[in-house]
Amino acid sequence: MCVTRTTTSEVTVLPAFLSRERTVAGPGFSRWLIPPAALAVHLCIGQVYATSVYKTALVEHFDTSQTAIGVIFSIAIVMLGLSAAVMGTWVDRNGPRAAMTVAAIFWSSGFFIGALGIGTGQLWLVYLGYGVIGGIGLGIGYISPVSTLIKWFPDRPGLATGMAIMGFGGGAMIASPLSGRLLALYDPSYTGDATTVPDGHAVMMLFLTLGVVYLVFMSFGAATVRVPPEGWTPAGWDPASVKEKKLVTTASVSANNAIRTRSFWLVWIVLFCNVTAGIGILEQAAPMIQDFFRTDGVSSVSAVAAGGFVGLLSIANMSGRFIWSSTSDVIGRKPIYMMYLGVGLVLYLLLATIGDTSMALFVLLAVVILSFYGGGFATVPAYLRDLFGTFQVGAIHGRLLTAWSAAGIAGPLIINAFLDAQGEPGTLTAAAYRPALLTMVGVLAVGFIANLLVHQVPDRFHEPKSADSTETERSAA
Repeated sequence: MCVTRTTTSEVTVLPAFLSRERTVAGPGFSRWLIPPAALAVHLCIGQVYATSVYKTALVEHFDTSQTAIGVIFSIAIVMLGLSAAVMGTWVDRNGPRAAMTVAAIFWSSGFFIGALGIGTGQLWLVYLGYGVIGGIGLGIGYISPVSTLIKWFPDRPGLATGMAIMGFGGGAMIASPLSGRLLALYDPSYTGDATTVPDGHAVMMLFLTLGVVYLVFMSFGAATVRVPPEGWTPAGWDPASVKEKKLVTTASVSANNAIRTRSFWLVWIVLFCNVTAGIGILEQAAPMIQDFFRTDGVSSVSAVAAGGFVGLLSIANMSGRFIWSSTSDVIGRKPIYMMYLGVGLVLYLLLATIGDTSMALFVLLAVVILSFYGGGFATVPAYLRDLFGTFQVGAIHGRLLTAWSAAGIAGPLIINAFLDAQGEPGTLTAAAYRPALLTMVGVLAVGFIANLLVHQVPDRFHEPKSADSTETERSAA
């Protein structure tokens, strides 16, 4: 066991192989091994976006409503934001290997407990397992590689975080077809089309299988991750160049001080607005494209084509996380969010007013909007690093993710409230969506103004100059 003294009154006990000092990279270690370690975690926890694959099966197995099963996903997302906020400081203090290991244990345990609930017919166990315990693993896993990636890539933080967080968006693209094949394997009567539904035993076996697979892959990420040694910088990169960039600080701000600054809450509003607007399309994507091109009650878009549209949006979401966050390294974080929110505002306005005139135009507008949605997630850790430094950027990121939890509730509520007043998705027309889409224009305008107001953090919130090296000095001691 390793005992690490974190403050004068706090001691953290960890197995020696998980301690931060055991993860310091040796000479010759390539920083390009860190993104695959981060991807190993994010590709696994990204499965949360693939819950629709077995949603109908759980509805039939538990003989309950779609809403009751949908609560499982909602609990997981809420717990993601809460655990990231609460555990962020612990993650930064104890290092990425300990955090990734804990995330793997919680995430996999969520599947195992959920499988027990399915097997015994106890829905509350699925809420507890996948929702609460798995959700804690989601939050810790999501933020665990962030500060490490930023420290390894101080010259390109947007590229680094984009590579990892891209995995969260792409996790469902792997989990969805994999889950379908496994369900067909465990239930031979299930063909994978809309006419058949896998039985509860098949879903239970799916949960057990995914729990084991994800435990293995996330453990690989934990075993291979490393932190840079004190004073390390990339070859050919001058740390002094940071001072030349607007809004980028070389100082350090603690997580507790960060939430006392105006800039933190302005960025919180920025992320909340960007995510709320993205969810506006993502949540209603399939029925929306069918309703937009409906004549005399008949849509010209088939269910298969609508499903393909959803897949295309997933690709846009994933690729935007890498492309736009990498672009932010060149043009800056504040300008890229001006694009996400300002251009996104115009695109939403076009979607509301002329989106039904051409299917190609509708798809193009939706794809770009969803790429901005994904880009907003991937760019925000680098934005926080620019404003608050690397000292506790993981903990600050964790606190900011409460904006995601709030948007995950607000976005669907706004859209569904408008649509409920018009009728049911699948029977509507483009005009029925217009009030909801125009509301999202207003949401993006609020985010755009908030981003304009973001400024450098005042000196009074900065830590002493020695704060950056505190963690390494503790390990040496």
